[in-house]
Amino acid sequence: MSQSESPLAALRAAVRDRRMPDPPLRRALLESDDTALARQAGKALKQLTVDGDQLRQVEVAVLATCTIGSYEPLLRAQLVGAGFLPTLRAADYGSFGMALATGRLDPEGEPHLVSLLMDAGHFLPGDWQAGEPDALEKHVEARLDEFRAQLAACLEHTAATVVVHTLPLPAQVRDGVISLGARARVTALWYRVNAALLGLAEDHPQVVAVDLVGELAEAAVTARDARLHRYGDMPHTDGALLLLARLVRRVAQARLGLSRKVLALDLDNTLWGGVLGEVGAQGVQLGGLYPGNCYLELQRTVHRLREQGVILVLASKNDADAVERALTDHPDVVLRPDAFSARLVNWSAKAGNLRQAAEALSLSTESFVFMDDSDFERGQVGDELPEVAVVSAAGDPAHLVDALLRPGWFDVMELTDTDRKRPELYRKRALRGDFSAGFGSSEEFLRALDLSVEIAPATEFTVGRIAQLAARTNQFNLTGIRYDEATTRRMSEDPGHLVLSVSVTDRFGDEGIVGALWVERGPDVWRVLNMVLSCRVLSRGVENAAIGWLAGRAREAGAAAIEGRYTRSARNGVAASFWTDAGFAPVASPEGNPPSAESAPTPTVFTVAPATAVAVTPEWIALNRRSGFSDE
Repeated sequence: MSQSESPLAALRAAVRDRRMPDPPLRRALLESDDTALARQAGKALKQLTVDGDQLRQVEVAVLATCTIGSYEPLLRAQLVGAGFLPTLRAADYGSFGMALATGRLDPEGEPHLVSLLMDAGHFLPGDWQAGEPDALEKHVEARLDEFRAQLAACLEHTAATVVVHTLPLPAQVRDGVISLGARARVTALWYRVNAALLGLAEDHPQVVAVDLVGELAEAAVTARDARLHRYGDMPHTDGALLLLARLVRRVAQARLGLSRKVLALDLDNTLWGGVLGEVGAQGVQLGGLYPGNCYLELQRTVHRLREQGVILVLASKNDADAVERALTDHPDVVLRPDAFSARLVNWSAKAGNLRQAAEALSLSTESFVFMDDSDFERGQVGDELPEVAVVSAAGDPAHLVDALLRPGWFDVMELTDTDRKRPELYRKRALRGDFSAGFGSSEEFLRALDLSVEIAPATEFTVGRIAQLAARTNQFNLTGIRYDEATTRRMSEDPGHLVLSVSVTDRFGDEGIVGALWVERGPDVWRVLNMVLSCRVLSRGVENAAIGWLAGRAREAGAAAIEGRYTRSARNGVAASFWTDAGFAPVASPEGNPPSAESAPTPTVFTVAPATAVAVTPEWIALNRRSGFSDE
């Protein structure tokens, strides 16, 4: 988008050219609070089609207890802003209860997400007596029980993730009760309703509950439009709908693997106030009164993100020794040197430093968020690395934490033990890079790593991590099928399928669960429906060890063949030759010609006898003998 071009004109040009809007334009869609612009953008993007597979596709069904108003274009603008190519389908007006009860959410197929757009009127009676709060409570609780039953029935028929939201209590209900005691009782009832809605996520793994009421409390937005409510059953303002669209977009990011893993941070006027080189460690603003307390709170927030698995990278133009002393000696520093998995403290361009950090961590820059106060630095990174999410630390430091957290870049569906260990795992990854420099060949290095691999059937404790890998792995993802947690759990409980986790340890520590396989077990053929492996363990032979182990179990079960599949995507070229490298042969097409994995846009099938594949496990990998079937 050129500086002279309006956002809407740029969006229409992208639609006309069948290409994704450029990153600055998508970022503007995410950040803008202009509901008119967002609404017009969403309408313009309805015709968006993109040649190739640059955008992650997402299908969303919308079920509403009211007229949806501008929700569809607002949600579309948010999803495109996050990098999705969305398909949105809204159910007919008045079909909410029936669609839930029957599970017929979308006649055109199974969506990824179902967004429930609800109104308080769904639970409140049309007429009620202010002097009889008991009757009001009974009605609301009965409607809530009915909704719970309808949702439970719906979940029996779909694997989609269902997003519910809390509801603001209409002021006319609250203020229509003039007894202060009774008013408090009605308000307490409504708090219980919202607590019950939030609790649905604990009762059903497929449900995600988002707090629209909390968002409304933080935003300068009117929740309801009385005139449109009476005129067209559109109770929510566009401002409230935009807040909900952002919350649903955050769920889509987490559900479909577009969450970020890495937070790269500047130091001066970002993690502390002032310029270290000018004022020294004792002169930077950190802790105490304003503005030092703002920078301290940002450091505390970043530390909490690290505790939840976000990898920290330090990217600062400074003297490295001075930074080391300040991070070590300053009494109010929360983020000590070992909090960062990579530290790039030099006078080089920050885009280059981020590339170097990504290489050291074996991660794509697409997984990075970059926070800096300098317009120049953010602009340079945005130009050279448009895939990096850029967060401004400029302006009043009181807003630093909100600027970092509000986009939801790091949201995940479920936090696993591996997530919590991730920052330390990647710090050790960098150490492995240093360790490898002392060897004459890669095989010598791999032997010295003391690699141990454990392959095990999925359990109730590991299924969440396995589904997370399916959602977030792009490079070594053989078919691109992203089995969610509900589907993975069902497959793991089905005797005709096998879901496996792959765990790795070496001399530097435990990597945790780094890979997974979804396998269809037939009497004669075992089919690998998909296999994923974290990029941090690529090139160690772990993928071959997993197939070797699987081949051994298939041979024991009497299978005559193992089938593998590869579907090319824009990001999984690293895995294109995996099956042939492991000794599998491509299955001939109906015309009799063996297909090419590198060029085929559709799945390519490979096959091998189990006895042949057993031998692919590298000599430098020890298979943990605890691996095995619990039912054999």
